[in-house]
Formats: sequence, structure tokens, C-alpha cells
Amino acid sequence: MRVYLAIAIGGIIGCWARYAMTVWLQSVYGRDFPYATLAINVLGSFLMGFLFVLTLERATVEPYLRVGILTGVLGGFTTFSTYAMETLLLAEGGELGKGLLYVVLSNVLAISAAVVGAVLARIAL
Repeated sequence: MRVYLAIAIGGIIGCWARYAMTVWLQSVYGRDFPYATLAINVLGSFLMGFLFVLTLERATVEPYLRVGILTGVLGGFTTFSTYAMETLLLAEGGELGKGLLYVVLSNVLAISAAVVGAVLARIAL
């Protein structure tokens, strides 16, 4: 039961963080490109790589807490379904170049962020 509660609480925290970051980034950069979703996916990927390794290889963390952070918080924070919809909307809106740029940036930056996070977790502690 603790696992489900940790996921639920983590999910709430992650969703709130995603919403706050989206509002903030859209107020700074506007809405002509999905900057907020891109930034959230890259940051979430970095945190996933870092915290996955940290909580598995470096730090002693209760299993329910690890799942609450990785599945709950980061699952609520990252926005892959939003990324897919925004890509579709760019393509349907005739912005194929922006859509392709978004797909490439999202994948390259997010995977790179996960790798950097994992490496930093291995060398940092």
C-alpha cells in the first residue's frame, strides 16, 4: 500500500511542478514553439537518469520511496503524451519544419540528459 500512496503523492507533486514550469516558461518564451514541454522532458530525463542510478547504486532508499520518486514524481512531471500531441498539431498546422525540429531536439536532448544524469550520479558520490 505504501508504494501506491508514494506514487500518488509523487504524481501530484510532479503534475504541479509541470504545470508551474509550463506557466512560467510560456510567460517567458511564449507559445509559438513548445519550449515548456521540451524543457520539462529534457529536465525530467536528466533527473530520471541521475536519480535512477543514485537510488540504485549510490544511496540507500526505501523501495517504495524510489518508486514514488521515479514513477510518481517524474511520471507526473514529464509530458510525453503532450509532446506527441504538440508534434501532431505542428504537423497539422503546416509547420513541418518546427515539428521535425521538435522531434529531433526532444529525443537528442532528452536521451543526452538521461546519460549525463546517470554519469553524474556515478561520479558525484
